[in-house]
Amino acid sequence: KKGFARIIEAHNGISALIANDANYMAGSKKIEFDGIWESSLTDSASKGYPDAEIISFDSRMENTRQILYVTNKPIIFDGDTGGEASHFEYMIKILEMMGVSAVIVEDKVFPKRNRLEDGTRQDLEDPKVFTNKIKRGKKVLLSDDLMIIARLESLIAGWGQNDAIKRAKEYLLAGADGIMIHSKQKTPDEIFKFAENYEKLCKQIGFRKPLVCVPTTYNLVTEDELIKRGFNIVIYANHLLRASAKSMENACQVILANKRSFEADPLCMPVKEIFKKVGFLDIKEKDKKMIKKKSSIKVIIPAAGEAKEMKDLLNNKPKALLDINGKSILQRQVDTLSKCKITDISVIRGYEKEQFKVENVKYYDNKKFNSTFDLSSLFCAKKEMEGSFISIYSDIIFDESIIKRVLDCDQDIAVVVDHSYKYHKHLIDKKLDLVISKESDNKHYRKMALPFENRVLRIGNKIDKNLANYEFIGIVYFSKEGAENLKKTYMDLENNHKGKFHEAESLEKASITDMLQEMIDMGFEVDIIEINQGWIEIHNKKDYEIASKMVF
Repeated sequence: KKGFARIIEAHNGISALIANDANYMAGSKKIEFDGIWESSLTDSASKGYPDAEIISFDSRMENTRQILYVTNKPIIFDGDTGGEASHFEYMIKILEMMGVSAVIVEDKVFPKRNRLEDGTRQDLEDPKVFTNKIKRGKKVLLSDDLMIIARLESLIAGWGQNDAIKRAKEYLLAGADGIMIHSKQKTPDEIFKFAENYEKLCKQIGFRKPLVCVPTTYNLVTEDELIKRGFNIVIYANHLLRASAKSMENACQVILANKRSFEADPLCMPVKEIFKKVGFLDIKEKDKKMIKKKSSIKVIIPAAGEAKEMKDLLNNKPKALLDINGKSILQRQVDTLSKCKITDISVIRGYEKEQFKVENVKYYDNKKFNSTFDLSSLFCAKKEMEGSFISIYSDIIFDESIIKRVLDCDQDIAVVVDHSYKYHKHLIDKKLDLVISKESDNKHYRKMALPFENRVLRIGNKIDKNLANYEFIGIVYFSKEGAENLKKTYMDLENNHKGKFHEAESLEKASITDMLQEMIDMGFEVDIIEINQGWIEIHNKKDYEIASKMVF
């Protein structure tokens, strides 16, 4: 699209980070690299091996993955000879799946020898064998996103311009997405001559594909001159490795000469800059925010209702105060939260409120607990919703790993869900809060769903178990903005809503899941925090018996 792209070599993660971020201001114009070259020469050399297709394909792929993880720019992969056609097909499939943008494959016989060293054997592949390799590579592609560029070695091998142009024609007609012309001369004369012949060839065959060069030996030529001659891509193929190798050697010499490292410091990037480059300082800042978040986040636990379904077991106690092996559910919740450095906890009481004796919590009372449900109870602690907060059902036991997952959440509203509920036999006869998620409608074999991509479409206890993806465990996170939107929505409903409210007969008898569904319907995003263990809901006597065996 730009007409011309400059590409720089990277051989590992740190060199890719440097290449990705490098820029130079020429007046008001920022000049930067457009992509990264994953070179077989520098990949091999960085591992201490010669450039002779010795490094395994899996090793090359791992190195490419490291580069992909830290850069947002296109990557061109140095495919060497590509091996046999069947090997090349495999390479193409893997590179496309990984998201590489182009592969350059050279028309030498396997195993190749690097062209920069004088006196090395340069055996060229039969053009028919090479064109078959290109065709087979193109055939296995699933899209047009990966370019296959043919690299011509005719000038390197001394076979001349005519052979180079003849090969270029065959490769283009076979489907190559571009041509790279190689030379090891100290001047650009022969590649300029090829570029002139290439333009004539393209007019002859009726189409033109990008032209690539690698000015390592003829390095006096400027990009402006290359553009003028018709080149579309220039690759600076080994400069970061060479620069780092020279710097490392100099640092070693200085340390050996002085028997200390002080004199080597001017040769080295400061440790703090390395930390910054690889993202350690970013982690440090996020850790600070997390510590601040932990210390400031609030928890609200609605516990006002009477659990009539467990009347015999409770003996006139609120369910939150049910004793399990010497400790109530509520006390267990408070203890787990304190392990996560959360101490600002509010509990909404109602039924038998005088029995609540758990310390280090604030109590709010729902005087209408007999005629309302947990949504109304939650808003009895409305003043605690000034910042981010977590709402937790009063009848669940959970471990700290779940709360840590919640504290890592960056979304405005997120519900904790369990995808393993279908396999729990003791849940069969329960009325569960279930979730249908967005991702279930968007499965694709190459797509990996990120946490923020899997959002709630429907939530409630009247959803068909066969349609649901998850069970909602009763923990919801609200950021400061999420809390504000929750309060505004509830206030509007209080003033204007009458009659049935989602699965409830009225707003007063609505649950938190009804409110979440209302916000989803209004367009607010409710995200998913997925778990598969570490919690249990005490819904009936069977749950109590299971919990008694699980917790101590």
